[in-house]
Amino acid sequence: MDHPSRPDLHHRTHPIPHLIPGPLPPEEWQLGTLQVLWVAVRCDATVAAMSPAVPYRPLAMEATNLADLYQLPLLDWASIEDKLRSGVTQAPGTGGPNRHTCWLSTINADGSPHVNGVGALWADGCFWFETGQGSRKGRNLARDPRCAVSLATEEFDLVVEGEASLVTDPATVADLAARWAAGGWPARVDDTGVALTAEFSAPSAGPPPWHVYRLTPKTATALATVEPGGATRWRF
Repeated sequence: MDHPSRPDLHHRTHPIPHLIPGPLPPEEWQLGTLQVLWVAVRCDATVAAMSPAVPYRPLAMEATNLADLYQLPLLDWASIEDKLRSGVTQAPGTGGPNRHTCWLSTINADGSPHVNGVGALWADGCFWFETGQGSRKGRNLARDPRCAVSLATEEFDLVVEGEASLVTDPATVADLAARWAAGGWPARVDDTGVALTAEFSAPSAGPPPWHVYRLTPKTATALATVEPGGATRWRF
């Protein structure tokens, strides 16, 4: 798993206001299982530049009720993002109800799936993770950027699908290094300015340098694990 193997260390994110729900004109509502919601999402290359004052471009997001058969309501994406932004810790006893693990799925050269745990964090409407470019997941992403990150929390199970891109902006890499260091993994930017190094990482990450990747969501599917239940798919 590409997160520190020591059980006393974990990653966490810091709350970042980046999702601002906007009003939906009444004429845009559709009856049935599909509703079109307007949200404000911005996924910039530079996380450090984020602030509540930054203007956001509204994007259309479709929400499909996957539990309409049981007459359950649509889940609220904003509440799920609130949970993600607050951090999904990986230390034992800190969540899920015991702990959380993010699982990255990539595509092998023969089309078969490859799944591995990663120390992902959520910020600015995206999942961010790191791994060595020579690792299997790194080689898979270089060939085919399509991937998915999944995790289970106490309130919901979540799968986010999209495409991952290699992050080469020095300011963004430095910002992500600071976030992981604040969570307990002593990551720092190496001499290249665009990769990470540390005294240790997960064995599956390979040797340093470790590069940062951003997963830009295309779809997300959540299953509520608390009352009243429900299941929803969003397309961004």
